[in-house]
Amino acid sequence: MPGGADKQLSSDKANVDGPPWVDGLTIGQVLRETAARCGESDCLVFPALGVRSSYRQFADDVDRAARGLIALGIQPGEHVAIWATNVPEWVVLQMATARIGAVLVTVNPAYRPFELKYVLKQSDAVALVLVRQFKTSNYFQMLADACPELAESQPGELQSTNFPRLRNVIAIDDATPPGAITWQQLLAQGSDVDPGEVDRRCAACRPSDPINIQYTSGTTGFPKAATLSHRNLLLNAFYIGQCQRFTERDRICIPVPFYHCFGCVLGTLCAVVYGAAMIVPAETFRPDATLAAIEAERATALYGVPTMFIAELADPSFPTRNLSSLRTGIMSGSPCPIEIMRQVIDAMGARELTIAYGQTEASPVITQTRTDDPLELRVETVGRPLPDVQVKIIDPHGGETLPDNRQGELCARGHVVMLGYYGDPAATAHAIDADGWLHTGDLAMRLPNGYYKITGRIKDMVIRGGENIYPREIEEFLFTHPAVEQAAVVGVPDPKYVEELCAWIRLKPGAVACTDLADAIRDFCRANLAHYKVPRYFRFVEEFPQTVTGKIQKYKIREAMMTELGLREIDTA
Repeated sequence: MPGGADKQLSSDKANVDGPPWVDGLTIGQVLRETAARCGESDCLVFPALGVRSSYRQFADDVDRAARGLIALGIQPGEHVAIWATNVPEWVVLQMATARIGAVLVTVNPAYRPFELKYVLKQSDAVALVLVRQFKTSNYFQMLADACPELAESQPGELQSTNFPRLRNVIAIDDATPPGAITWQQLLAQGSDVDPGEVDRRCAACRPSDPINIQYTSGTTGFPKAATLSHRNLLLNAFYIGQCQRFTERDRICIPVPFYHCFGCVLGTLCAVVYGAAMIVPAETFRPDATLAAIEAERATALYGVPTMFIAELADPSFPTRNLSSLRTGIMSGSPCPIEIMRQVIDAMGARELTIAYGQTEASPVITQTRTDDPLELRVETVGRPLPDVQVKIIDPHGGETLPDNRQGELCARGHVVMLGYYGDPAATAHAIDADGWLHTGDLAMRLPNGYYKITGRIKDMVIRGGENIYPREIEEFLFTHPAVEQAAVVGVPDPKYVEELCAWIRLKPGAVACTDLADAIRDFCRANLAHYKVPRYFRFVEEFPQTVTGKIQKYKIREAMMTELGLREIDTA
């Protein structure tokens, strides 16, 4: 093994004060224990809706919903899908399914009928819970398009050719589409179920049981159904909270979407593990609502992807806000520009803000910085592995483990690794090797101090005239230009070099997009980068194609530029 590589295989136990109290328990058991310990403390707070539940009230609401699911005939191990924005019932359902051993299938609220069809069929969902509408998205109409048989069905008796297992549809609203019931009707049906049945089902659950199906974000191709266990999620929630020094006195502002692990593991589940309050500003991200919620509810932690923090810093109300309660939080979900991290610490006052790195298949966090890490480590790395997680860097082609300061693919092993992709053993075998290592597809390097840097995606690598170019390096450099707020670099086909670089840039307020500015940025690159790393094409844009969690969909940028420039793929065979 190359020198230094053996150090990569050691687990990080430096931040552990005894074994995690959640290990060996299920999510349903953890909720009951936290409710007993923190009964009158704030649990779930939606300031804009006037909703405020204590842990005791929340646990009671969860068991009412669990009894309703039992009344519908939901069995342990069956799949219940939720297609909704950040609403209170989402969190209640998350815990209610866990209490009875049903598997929660989280559906991206941005999905359209075609994508909904895919998820409902692929996941084998027996029930779907959904909101009626958000902004211009009419979820009832999209469901009708995907499942026309529902309109002719009696509630609970749906028979669909496309979705043979789907029986029940529950609307989080006073109104319902034909063939569905309301959330209140679900709760009412549960009143006839013995409360002890919920406890009996909870006791029968095992920590290794699947409890959540999370669909990958879809930056490329069809999303895959990562299946996660109680233990996967609880240990992740415990350790990411430990990295932030959480206690029951903390109040976590959660503007990130619940459907994603960032919202429902790092957010809601982490709060339940520590007895912290969940502060939810709005149904979907709004910078003004987020800042208002931090101020009004005295949030101590704030979560977000870089684009969210950028929007909060630029919000007109930002200079007038009292954010002095902020202490910590997590920036994650996509590469975190160094300059933005510095602004969040300096201007927002989140002096113990952490950076987390991971992916859905890893429950989701693999590495995280700690609150007492020096600033340079918190702005230049993604931290070190969570306790009892092994990480190594391998050559993407040969597979051998690489020493420190060498770029390769990051692989992880331990309690973070998913059970597998539901219904797709071939994809599971491709992602997790025979020795249990999850191959992330991310390029990274390990520093001699044990911290990791993410340097790009294997599929993002651009080969220009035989030179390997990693877009992340160029993006980080572009962020240092005073006019650049955000940048994304991709490769596009070129008849001479096979691939050329293209940079999409969003400018800071006050900067004016023009040819002179493009030339100035190009000259800035030429003065500081090797010639082959200087983008040939620059485009100023107002927004980037991205997933709900802020991951820029570079394949869409590439497709748009190929259309605009009249380019076609180069045959390299």
